[in-house]
Amino acid sequence: MATDPTKYKFNHTMLRVKDPKASIKFYEFLGMKMVNKFEMKDAKFDLYFLAYDSPKAVSHGNHWSDREGIIELTHNYGTEDDPNYTINNGNKEPHRGFGHIAISVDNIQAACQRLEDAGYKFQKKLTDGRMRSIAFALDPDGYWVEIICQKPVTETENVKETDTGTYRMNHSMIRVKDAEKSLAFYKDIMGMKLKRVSENKDNGFDLYFLGYGADANDNSPNGVNPVADHEGLLEMTWNYGTEKDENFKYHDGNSEPQGFGHICISVDDIDAACQRFEDNKVSWKKRLTDGRMKNIAFVLDPDGYWIEVIQNEKHKAGSKY
Repeated sequence: MATDPTKYKFNHTMLRVKDPKASIKFYEFLGMKMVNKFEMKDAKFDLYFLAYDSPKAVSHGNHWSDREGIIELTHNYGTEDDPNYTINNGNKEPHRGFGHIAISVDNIQAACQRLEDAGYKFQKKLTDGRMRSIAFALDPDGYWVEIICQKPVTETENVKETDTGTYRMNHSMIRVKDAEKSLAFYKDIMGMKLKRVSENKDNGFDLYFLGYGADANDNSPNGVNPVADHEGLLEMTWNYGTEKDENFKYHDGNSEPQGFGHICISVDDIDAACQRFEDNKVSWKKRLTDGRMKNIAFVLDPDGYWIEVIQNEKHKAGSKY
């Protein structure tokens, strides 16, 4: 059977956490729901999968492997009781790499006020700096959670209510050394489409938004990110000139100090997809045939970030989903 990249999905982003109770409480406060959990007691870690699943959510009711915009929280037993254990959030030198996840909301002022009232901290409030249309909240481990609005912020200034059922897990941001190489990899090999480019020449960086599914909304209102209503996008941040420095390297999150672990795509036929990757001469972290886990693989992108590959159960022969 051939594999069809148009059926792939950007399924999840994995983050290591110190205390799962605190992290789950935070993400559930943002309106997410646990859609799956794996307990790996012999290996002493658990995996928690959270996603938007209200009746208004894009993937409401779908099997966990047939979704986009999931957050996978990985908890290694005992970290919650270790006073010296800290997470690398990906934004501190010299260990920068992963940048943030982002949610899009209905009324951004009300959404930020709700978080502040609950006692959660911010890296950047709406009123900080020149960018008055985005904020960055901090989760319990210090990961940055960007908050963007699905409407022009001028329309939501006086709105006091926010409906978490309308939120989207919009994107995950990684920094890349060479934009051309990374774009070619994610488009030609991973099968993603380039949905939006934001050039910031005065500040020396560009942003690229890639993903599967529908294209960007060309008719979005002024002041609104044209992909704000999407879920499961990959944002690549390229800082000008890094591609010219032979010694420059981003932190992949899996070397010490650890934090972000990987992104994951679900595919229509995992054997055929992995053969396609093999034919495209990708670098592997783990082939399907390696180790005991014969149902997952890990590809390495040009910066060494891990990309997990799993089977979308919806497309599996004889599936009930």
